[in-house]
Amino acid sequence: MLVVEGLTCRFGAKAAVDDASFSIAPGSFVGVIGRSGAGKSTLLRMINRLAEPSKGRILFEGVDVTALRGRDLRQWRARSAMIFQQFNLVGRLDVLTNVLMGRLADIPSWRSLTQIWPERDKALAMSALEQFDMASLAAQRADQLSGGQQQRVAIARALVQEPDIILADEPIASLDPRNTRIVMDALLRINKHFGITVICNLHSLDLARTYCDRLIGMSAGRIVFDGAPATLTEHIARELYDLEANEVMGGAPAQAPAVSGVPALDTAAAA
Repeated sequence: MLVVEGLTCRFGAKAAVDDASFSIAPGSFVGVIGRSGAGKSTLLRMINRLAEPSKGRILFEGVDVTALRGRDLRQWRARSAMIFQQFNLVGRLDVLTNVLMGRLADIPSWRSLTQIWPERDKALAMSALEQFDMASLAAQRADQLSGGQQQRVAIARALVQEPDIILADEPIASLDPRNTRIVMDALLRINKHFGITVICNLHSLDLARTYCDRLIGMSAGRIVFDGAPATLTEHIARELYDLEANEVMGGAPAQAPAVSGVPALDTAAAA
């Protein structure tokens, strides 16, 4: 269980996140919604501890995440894997090496510097790429991939961290509609097949309703809605998005894609 208690982040006099409190059960797919500047990215970055809270606590399985330092903090960042809008891949390195970067918290630094990766980790990374139909591109430079392919590599990198939670910060913001669906389907597959909690910032209300089983709505740094997508009325949505409402609100939400049988990431075979 992830518990957020009174979480606040201030930049000078401005509160980017103001007294946020909620809890998320394991295996949930939660969408964080709201207009640009509502505090969505800052909230996710505080959970991962890339941004420091001004006050409040984050608890995971009874451990105070906000008090972690050193190696314990590095391990928490591995357990709460971040996926970024900008992909954050190393363009000159091949796809497989980029995915293996997700194992850095678990190996000695000399291995990463010399790029001598354990065979188990290489097998784990290839298995993750296979999940997203990217194994055939393992030897290709990351900067030669399309945006959608790069984001799938970033998701595979997050998966090999063997996380409890994936925090996706506007992962489809720079993608076309086709790649948007591919990336959102990949996140849904991780959630359903591996039982990994996914917390995803989304600007599109239609996508949030389609893929998420719970929505947290933010406005001016505060949580103003927390519930099932079906309970988010058009009136509440227009209050959340204000002038952006017509941009983010489409017609009836699409049916969430069925998750077909996909072989699990074979960690035993990778050992």
